[in-house]
Amino acid sequence: MKRRAFLTTSTAALAGSLIVPASSHALDLTQAPLPYAPEALEPHIDALTMNIHFGKHHAAYITKLGDALKAASISKTDAIELISDIKALPAASQMAIRNNGGGHVNHTWFWKWMAPAGSGPAAPEGKLAAAIQNTFTSIDDFKKLFGEAGVKRFGSGWAWLIVTKDGKLKITSTPNQDNPLMKGIVDEADLGTPILGLDVWEHAYYLKYQNKRPDYIAAWWNVVNWTEVAKGYAAAKV
Repeated sequence: MKRRAFLTTSTAALAGSLIVPASSHALDLTQAPLPYAPEALEPHIDALTMNIHFGKHHAAYITKLGDALKAASISKTDAIELISDIKALPAASQMAIRNNGGGHVNHTWFWKWMAPAGSGPAAPEGKLAAAIQNTFTSIDDFKKLFGEAGVKRFGSGWAWLIVTKDGKLKITSTPNQDNPLMKGIVDEADLGTPILGLDVWEHAYYLKYQNKRPDYIAAWWNVVNWTEVAKGYAAAKV
């Protein structure tokens, strides 16, 4: 699949409001509302953390991304390409767009990859479940490996489940706000379509779990939106 089609298809399927009609390839610099109330993920993720994470951290990435694009005289119609080809930007603009563009994209996905406990399947189903079992032996083994990717990520970053260019599932991890779409930033072997990601920055969990990142990860499985993950998997396999 060509890179532009890859980005438009996968990101639109996963992020919903992140992409406006595909013909324009524009990155929306507004923040869509959360798809649930801030307290809806309790007791696993508390309302105060959600309000700060969404209302402060994510909002700041959007503002700073807009500032970075303006400073670089880059129009919004070019922005979807920026995330996948950071190295093509002017050197002075790369870090700000990489960090804040990644922060906006990653968080827009992240909110949709979660849902109130009990509102959907408690585990992957159908073709997604079969692919996870075929790749990682069992759902439990997948969760263990994915959790380890999050625990072992030094400092801030993300753990990811991606579909690689050859259609296979893979667990990866990136630092800071990098993601598996970023060619030239992420190792070639770790590029792919993200269908699930976990934010392991301390601001995602510290108020409730303090330094106990493994406890946060264990609780987070209770609010994974497996319906949304399955949609992303199906789109990535097209």
